[in-house]
Amino acid sequence: MEFTTTLHSTRLKWIRRIWRLMLYIYLTIAALIVLIPYFWMASASLKEPGEIFQVGVNFLPKTFYTENYRILFSDYQIVRWLVNSFVVAGIVMFTNMTFTVTAGYAFARLRFKGRDVMFFVYVGAMMVPLQVRLIPSFIIVKELGWLDTYQGIASIQLIEFFGIFLIRQFMLNFPRELEDAARIDGCNWFRVLWQIIIPNSKPALAALAIFTFTASWNNFLWALVVINKPDWMTIQVGLSSMKGEIIPWGVLMAGTFISALPLAILYVMLQRLFVQGIVTSGIKG
Repeated sequence: MEFTTTLHSTRLKWIRRIWRLMLYIYLTIAALIVLIPYFWMASASLKEPGEIFQVGVNFLPKTFYTENYRILFSDYQIVRWLVNSFVVAGIVMFTNMTFTVTAGYAFARLRFKGRDVMFFVYVGAMMVPLQVRLIPSFIIVKELGWLDTYQGIASIQLIEFFGIFLIRQFMLNFPRELEDAARIDGCNWFRVLWQIIIPNSKPALAALAIFTFTASWNNFLWALVVINKPDWMTIQVGLSSMKGEIIPWGVLMAGTFISALPLAILYVMLQRLFVQGIVTSGIKG
């Protein structure tokens, strides 16, 4: 009997290991498939114009053709576009990390009249696409004189409703004991938020930072509407302006590769906190 139990236990362990190995193989293959377009983009940025569209599988360039990058930095305002995108993304991250955190904390912890109704209004606003808000938002920005300005480009994303929802969900799972102890010691709500909540909310803040930075960095439609002067172009609008009757694909791939680097670096730096923040923010509704 004991031998049979041991044999059954050993068999279950091997079955779990085999399933885990199959899962890892599947995820590895899926990750490689997802990364193929990015690898082709980086490879195409180092190819000569005639080599990019050669028939057959040619992921690796025959020779590293760096002329694409030289043309990109000499003939186009790529540095200016990157600076504009970083400034706009910085404004968006600052406002969201400030206002969405305080709003999410208020919806999760404070009790005030109309709290739940206001929160459901915010959730409903998440479902309204940008195309619906485009014309009224443009009229407001134009009346304020914010066309071709950083604040005009960032205005549509100064407060993201999804960020409020994300922080609220995280706060609902935050232990109340820590807050109660701080309140007993005489801390007000703001001090509890600043000294207790925020230092222990790094996963949620990392997820919020990645979401807001990515949304601002990839923002194209709104930036295209409010930007009229080339000096104010963000990286996405600038890359789209490179297309004409003849598209310099190698140069365009070089610019696209450079534009993707900040997002990749940010995600690698905050990956562990990002995954933890997503998991802990979705436990309880």
